[in-house]
Amino acid sequence: MRLMTDTDVAQMLGIHRSTVWRWAKDGRLPAPIRPLRARIARWRVEEIEAAILAHTEQ
Repeated sequence: MRLMTDTDVAQMLGIHRSTVWRWAKDGRLPAPIRPLRARIARWRVEEIEAAILAHTEQ
C-alpha cells in the first residue's frame, strides 16, 4: 500500500493543498487515513487514482 501526503495529492492533481482537504471534506476525494498519529494524514494512491478515474468517466 503506497501512501501520499496532502502535498503529493495536490501536485498529482495540479491543485492547492487546501483544495485537497476541501475536496476530501466534500466527498470528491476519499478521506485520508491516519496511520501513525492523529496529526499525520495520508491518502492511499490507489484510492486517489480511483477517484480520478471515476470523475473523468462522468
